[in-house]
Amino acid sequence: MPYSTDDIKALFSCIDHTTLSATDTESSVERFCAEALNMCESVGAKVAAVCVYPAYVGIAAKTLKGSGISVASVACGFPAGQIPLRLKIDEVKYVIDQGADEVDMVITRGDILEGNMIKVYDDIAAVREYCFNQKLKVILETGELKTEANITAASQTAIAAGADFIKTSTGKIPVGATIEAAEIMLKVLTNNNEISKKPIGFKASGGISTVEQAMEYVDLVRLFLGEQCFNKQFFRIGTSRLTSKLYELLSQKN
Repeated sequence: MPYSTDDIKALFSCIDHTTLSATDTESSVERFCAEALNMCESVGAKVAAVCVYPAYVGIAAKTLKGSGISVASVACGFPAGQIPLRLKIDEVKYVIDQGADEVDMVITRGDILEGNMIKVYDDIAAVREYCFNQKLKVILETGELKTEANITAASQTAIAAGADFIKTSTGKIPVGATIEAAEIMLKVLTNNNEISKKPIGFKASGGISTVEQAMEYVDLVRLFLGEQCFNKQFFRIGTSRLTSKLYELLSQKN
């Protein structure tokens, strides 16, 4: 179905343009960032961020400097999260030192499944201490948590520990973002945002490659959080293929 130019442009501005390939290199990430800059300049709109592995935060920050596009880095042993807390913190300190504006951290999902919420909380809170000026997005990996109870508990714990966003998935397991998981997370966010002075955002990631899929999440955000949250401060989609499709639509409308 057709979408308004305003909606397409707003969606484009909520994109975390992402490259998390095992074959990424410094030169390929530099090209990826340059291509993002060219797309944004061409259509008069900016993606929210470019998301990369820790090794490439420096080159991304250099390439995007002064553009108004944030640099996001995955962290904490992405995608499995199976490293000690000390190393998680070292990685977060490294990406911040390299110029990351946003940190997308993974949690250890086994702790959620065993009900060890204190450890999950402590890990997130420890990372939060080092994200002074950086947005902290906490990746739940809902495809491994599976149940509403687990997803709810993980969402509540992430928020309590200081997350700025809760995020569905790494995109590295067969089950990525789903509408069902998003609804559970957004219910938690609705309850939080009604009583908290600090509203929390939502990020969908993993398998979202068409405009139609993306607009389903936009509709959910509008339903649960309100129209005022359809912006990069409270809504993100992690993707690469979708960015190009939105760019093509905006190019046709210009």
